[in-house]
Amino acid sequence: MKFIVAVQNRMNALKAQALGCLKKKEGQNTIEYVLMLVVVVGVAGLAGVLIKRFMPDLFDQVKAKILGGMDKASETNY
Repeated sequence: MKFIVAVQNRMNALKAQALGCLKKKEGQNTIEYVLMLVVVVGVAGLAGVLIKRFMPDLFDQVKAKILGGMDKASETNY
């Protein structure tokens, strides 16, 4: 009988210790920092892919407007 009571007391102590560890929150841990880093890198990578896809067209449009403006300016000066 004493053995069963001792085992129950030990199990209760282990349970209380485990619950105490789970309730302790002292700040962010490594996993949270890694997850934040993954999100930031993912967003930056997605932005890079989108910029790479749409920038050539944008540069071509800007170039056409500049050259078109230069052509109009040269026609009006003469």
